[in-house]
Amino acid sequence: MFPNNDQLSNAAKANFDAQIAAITELTNKAFSSIAQLVELNVNAAKASLEQSTATAQRLMAAKDPQEFFALSTQNPPSAETAIAYSRNLASIATAAQAEFSRTAEAQIAETTRKVTALIDDIVKNAPPGSENAVAILKTAIANANAAYEQLKNTTRQASDTMGANVTNVVNQFSQAAEKATGRTK
Repeated sequence: MFPNNDQLSNAAKANFDAQIAAITELTNKAFSSIAQLVELNVNAAKASLEQSTATAQRLMAAKDPQEFFALSTQNPPSAETAIAYSRNLASIATAAQAEFSRTAEAQIAETTRKVTALIDDIVKNAPPGSENAVAILKTAIANANAAYEQLKNTTRQASDTMGANVTNVVNQFSQAAEKATGRTK
């Protein structure tokens, strides 16, 4: 016999609860990433203000125009600071993306497991003569799982490509900044 309405209702409720838990977890991870970005920006602003204040004090202490111009060219904005900021930003973005992917994959795997268990229960209790309906149901589940695997693989490839591109951009920026300042690592 096919599962009764209580079984289906319980399965739907469990799935809904799992979806709410996943959304809550993703929201918490998003807020955590935003907090890291805010902290990074506050620290960058604070460091910039400190550097600007120190530079202004040195310039104000200049005794003559030659000393003023000499001091004004000594400490240009730090390329190392910009590189460190870019790397921290890339690290936060990459970590957030990885956490989102991990949470989504875990949620989908759990939902798939529950659906498979429900289908197995339906198959065990299927009345004689319902073999075609069972076969169609199994085929639909197999097709959905194959589509999910393809989506997961495509998403992972896109994520890896995005991470590699971010790293490449940061590295290119670092190299350009090092050339511009005439420094090497």
